[in-house]
Amino acid sequence: MVFRFTEGGKLLVIPQDGSHWLSMRSLVDKLSEKGHQIVIVVPEVTFHLNDIDHYTVKMFSGSYSKKFMESYIKEVIYDVFERKPILQNMKLLYHRIVNTTYFITSTCENFLSNETLIKYLETSNFDVMLSDPVFPCGEIIAEHLSIPSVFFMRAAVFSAEYYAAQSPIPPSYVPRFFTAYTDHMSFKERVINLLLGLTESMACKMVYAAFARIASEFLHRDVTVWDLFSRASIMMIRNDFVLDFPRPFMPNMVFIGGINCANRKLLNQTVPYLRTLDLHTTPSYKRTTGYW
Repeated sequence: MVFRFTEGGKLLVIPQDGSHWLSMRSLVDKLSEKGHQIVIVVPEVTFHLNDIDHYTVKMFSGSYSKKFMESYIKEVIYDVFERKPILQNMKLLYHRIVNTTYFITSTCENFLSNETLIKYLETSNFDVMLSDPVFPCGEIIAEHLSIPSVFFMRAAVFSAEYYAAQSPIPPSYVPRFFTAYTDHMSFKERVINLLLGLTESMACKMVYAAFARIASEFLHRDVTVWDLFSRASIMMIRNDFVLDFPRPFMPNMVFIGGINCANRKLLNQTVPYLRTLDLHTTPSYKRTTGYW
């Protein structure tokens, strides 16, 4: 018999609100079950960052009210389901990101200016930071604390994670987000794809310029957008590669597309009931495997 002793680590979690946290929560819960100490940093006003009382939670004042957040979310949801041309979609997304970035950066500045909270983080001796870098405020903290970063993400804005990791994005077979192209494109489509890629890189720098400025001021040195994203030790990408087109990936990019799939449950009560029904109307249930 072999005995193995393990020691849990201390994990700093800086999540994003909304569906980002709903996806990350399963991982955080599992890490907590494994004996790791979890500290979560969140603003006072949140949308979905709830039911976290069993963790060590540190709060800071935000820059927006609950009413404003709910109104903004409704507006975004309405825009998502409207079908528009490519350029109009890009313009709408850009303005939406700029507006979101404005109050997110204000919240980030409130976070970094909270001296009591920053002092607590500095003296807590964290082993690693887990964050969703769609808005990289957490990366500024990780750099300040000199701890490794783990990304838990679907995607950053305008493919920032790929540019920062220097991952090739060949325009000949990697379609851009707004094009609706496949990996098989005509010459004309490849040209359009190339031009959109050039604007994507510029738009990415513009969107994240505020975070580069905040990082430079807080860390007292010049920091670029790519500096913030390139410090990730591991990028856990919540996307199944079989649902995307082939493209190059860097070694630290790990696909975890099934992490949010619920466990199968036995139909121990449902199947017997279905078997009592008229077989002419429910013939397929006689051959069930017993799982939903």
